[in-house]
Amino acid sequence: MTASRIAFVCSCEDTMTLDGKALAKGCAAQGAELRTAEHLCRSQMDRFLKALGENRPVTVACTQEAPLFAQEAEEVGFDAPLDFVNVREHGGWSAEGGEAGPKMAGLLAAAAVPLPGISLVSMTSQGIALILGRDAVALEAARALSDKLDITVLLTGEEPVTPARRVEFPVLRGRARSATGHLGDFTVVVDDTSAASPASRGTYLWGEGKNGTQSRCDVILDLSGRPALFHETRQGYLRADPNDAVAVAKAMAAAGELVGTFDKPRFVNFEQGLCAHNRNKKTGCTRCLDLCPTGAITPSGKDWVNVSNEICAGCGACAAVCPTGAIQYALPTADALARRMRAMLLGFAEAGGRDPILLIHDDAHGEALIDALARHGEGLPARVLPLRVNEVSQLDLSLLAGAFAWGAAGLRLLMPARRGHGTEGVFRNLDYLNAALEGMGLGARAAAIETDDPFTLGEALSALKPLRTRWTADSFLPLGAPREVMRQAFRALHGASGATATQVAMPEKAPFGLAKVDTEGCTLCLSCTMVCPTSAFTANPDTPQLRFLEDACVQCGLCAVTCPEKVITLEPRLNFAPEAARPMVVKEEPPAECPSCGKLFGMKSSVERVKAKLVASGHWMFQDPARLAMLDLCEDCRVTAATNAALDPYATTERPKTKTTEDYLHEAERAKKLN
Repeated sequence: MTASRIAFVCSCEDTMTLDGKALAKGCAAQGAELRTAEHLCRSQMDRFLKALGENRPVTVACTQEAPLFAQEAEEVGFDAPLDFVNVREHGGWSAEGGEAGPKMAGLLAAAAVPLPGISLVSMTSQGIALILGRDAVALEAARALSDKLDITVLLTGEEPVTPARRVEFPVLRGRARSATGHLGDFTVVVDDTSAASPASRGTYLWGEGKNGTQSRCDVILDLSGRPALFHETRQGYLRADPNDAVAVAKAMAAAGELVGTFDKPRFVNFEQGLCAHNRNKKTGCTRCLDLCPTGAITPSGKDWVNVSNEICAGCGACAAVCPTGAIQYALPTADALARRMRAMLLGFAEAGGRDPILLIHDDAHGEALIDALARHGEGLPARVLPLRVNEVSQLDLSLLAGAFAWGAAGLRLLMPARRGHGTEGVFRNLDYLNAALEGMGLGARAAAIETDDPFTLGEALSALKPLRTRWTADSFLPLGAPREVMRQAFRALHGASGATATQVAMPEKAPFGLAKVDTEGCTLCLSCTMVCPTSAFTANPDTPQLRFLEDACVQCGLCAVTCPEKVITLEPRLNFAPEAARPMVVKEEPPAECPSCGKLFGMKSSVERVKAKLVASGHWMFQDPARLAMLDLCEDCRVTAATNAALDPYATTERPKTKTTEDYLHEAERAKKLN
């Protein structure tokens, strides 16, 4: 049979050693045909062109010359998939390059997994710009940009500014109190707003100020020297220190280009129906709101949050911690990234590799460090498998747990020495993961390497030699939502580890655990079932019964804040017992049975509790035992009984005589005489 894919691996003029046996074994397991070369991009280009004529998918193990290969493929009209992967800096250029055959096989396997296309978000700017300033720097910037943008200048008025000789654009006084929006749609709230007097002579003279005015614009150039209105990633908002001429010039140049329609990637997908933020005006999960550094996520006043893709900077912190999967990272999606990770780890094992360490990194920071380590140091160890993602902070628990279930002996996240925005979520996930691994007796195996130095990276990876895989890797497919993949990964790990403990305590805010109910105080009002977003709490329609499915609980806390008796508490934990996957009865009571027709309605205990309270309170309407007995009847029989008994619901006992002020004075006089 002809292999479905052709995999070219070039030794790059024999600067790296190719383990042909391991590569052939790995490619054969993936249904690919291995072809090797020494100078594929130049003297052996004919081999590549010949392969294109076979009209099969092609993977070329070279990223440096990818533009050249893509150009050649376009010229001959090649329309099958053409993928590229870096095996040189990631594997061959290493002190252990001769042992990197299994790694190269794993990298080839991962590259063959397709990634979905990118969805774009469009923003349109008409060039209406607001320049915030304090001195003449703002006016100079406005003059320079006036031929490109429709300018309004807003000066703080704290420094004297010489008026312009000609009024080419509006100049106002005011202080920006707050701002919302994004490129093409900003709204700025301004206090102490006033126009300049036309008679201003040496300096601007200002009229009476007005608070709370609003200014709408497409672009904001902030040269005021005041605190920033937005996070640094907000598109369309440019800020520079007015004392730094170079920074001002860069900001001006960038502002002048912000006219037209601009596309940015849609970093996250959001499904409102899965959001566990709010129910019945009770707040539950706030994980994404707490972590979003850019203000792209805000409360909506409904059951879900608002996610602005125009503002989102793509850090992925929200997707990393969302317990229900309402927010999922889209660049690429978690399931596509999981498939690529799985292919890499299984491909490495199929080629004879053992005890892989997964190194997850981004392009801007991580790729540069790995490249520098390969060119100027000893390179990556042979069992360290690099996996590039858009943002390291996007990683959710399904990906982290899946890495170990698919055979990783250890996991390291390569991050800058100075933590960027939105990283708290992924560090929280590392804590959850290590707690789970330690609970299964595997020890903490996941951490971050925070460095900007390639040699420090090399030392940190070399120190991982003691980490070994003591369990059999699983090969399950990452099907379903991230939460389902996470549960499957943890269960696979638990079974492979041989751990006897069925429950593992987890840190606070872990997205799985028990909602513990104090059954003594529970009245079976079933409020919790009406607010639970994942149906972890459910009712039995046939009898008074409360059930709980632990596998579905995301620890959002809506049940606890809604419960009128306050008898529900959250207990984060991993439960591997079979009972966790089945609805368990938390509390049940016998239903009330109508003595007249035998119909079941409500709870017997609730009826008795209501009757006892009415008697104890001395309520006039239920002092008669016959009337009290009507509460034992169902709603239909109760109406019939009340009608037959000619019960007047508006009848009352004799009203007390009305007392006037004169009556009270007479009583007081009589009391004095008696004393």
